[in-house]
Amino acid sequence: MTFDHDLFVIGGGSGGVRAARIAAGEHGARVALAEADRMGGTCVIRGCVPKKLMVFASSYRAAMADAAAYGWQVQPGAFDWRAFRAKLDAELDRLEAAYRGGLKSAGVAVFDCRATVADPHTVALADGRRVTAKHILIATGGRPSVPPAVAGAGVLTSDDIFRLETLPRSVLIVGGGFIACEFACILNGMGVDVTQFYRGAQILRGFDDEARGHVAEAMRAQGIKLLTGADAAELKPAEGGTWVRATTGEVRVFEKVVYATGRAPNTGGLGLEAIGVALGGRGEVIVDQWSQTAVPSVYAVGDVTDRINLTPVAIREGHAFADTVFGARPRPVDHALVASAVFTQPELGTVGLTEEEARAAGPAEIYSTAFRPMQSAFAGRPDKVMMKLVVDPASRRVLGCQIVAPNAGEMIQLAAIAVKMGATKEEFDQTVAVHPTMAEELVTMRKPVRTA
Repeated sequence: MTFDHDLFVIGGGSGGVRAARIAAGEHGARVALAEADRMGGTCVIRGCVPKKLMVFASSYRAAMADAAAYGWQVQPGAFDWRAFRAKLDAELDRLEAAYRGGLKSAGVAVFDCRATVADPHTVALADGRRVTAKHILIATGGRPSVPPAVAGAGVLTSDDIFRLETLPRSVLIVGGGFIACEFACILNGMGVDVTQFYRGAQILRGFDDEARGHVAEAMRAQGIKLLTGADAAELKPAEGGTWVRATTGEVRVFEKVVYATGRAPNTGGLGLEAIGVALGGRGEVIVDQWSQTAVPSVYAVGDVTDRINLTPVAIREGHAFADTVFGARPRPVDHALVASAVFTQPELGTVGLTEEEARAAGPAEIYSTAFRPMQSAFAGRPDKVMMKLVVDPASRRVLGCQIVAPNAGEMIQLAAIAVKMGATKEEFDQTVAVHPTMAEELVTMRKPVRTA
């Protein structure tokens, strides 16, 4: 059978674009890609990139206070959201153009419209055209999800924050995951009165207990009204915003309410189940180690598979798919020991096992320290940072590393190399410290504080 293309990619995010570029540019495949929204997907347009720029912007308020403590004559004014938003939009336009340019130079045909799957080798475009391909790659990512009870209550999601015309004076953020916590810190740093509800006992479920407790304490110290064991019981329009009654009995009007209560895979209406592609309970595409679905010609990568929902993982999966199917270099993606960072203030960096995971798996030694870093201590701030290593007492391998500190994301990237290589605690100890730094504590913790 003759096909229009060797590969048709549905989704122009990080995973789909990488797969298309490698398949076409490096392996000579005839590739097409369809994207119904802006090229670049969640990460570039409404996720990692704009969020990190907002993290930078929000951090300058504390930096200016520190500058004054260090002797600089600083006269800060109010944060100009409109000026920042204009530069942010321009940067996203530049990045989207770069993504499009990369696809064009690789020879990928781009369709700016929604695409669905008609059969194992046919894609139906929203404009009525049908295109055939030997292989189809689903890379449609995920989307914010809100509870059905509040879906029509005028609440915002994380996507909407990037499009605000003005900053609200007050905001309620509902949720306790990394997106909720990051935006609580961002908006607080920009001068917004932030309240956060999380129905669980502690924010950042799934992360190391000691680390997430450290983050929660820091968030409260910065002025965020963080309430755990709390949820929004009732919402209704009110003068000046939204009237909210909490499960704790508290009543207040917030100018904006943001729900950051999770994300769901973007598989609705794609036609996957009709052709035999299996979906999981959350709507995720079920794939094997080669990112192949139950239908041999259909593959999926990135957040739509709900494996590890991180941009670098999606990129690795897309690249490995292209090498496997079109480059005669079969290779699965190693999903073990993937480092990640939560861009709260301070940041949380993590790789490997948490203390709780290590305790469940078997004996472990815990090396941990918390201290006031030099820079903020000199400025008179009470901030503390935390460094933690989880060690296997038999092999002496470092099984996990947790860092809560400014720039923890930068530090955990380097620590992850050692952990991935199987470094032992003694090899950490044999590494001479870089002084004076926060990270030197990773190689100077001599005795375990407890066993797990």
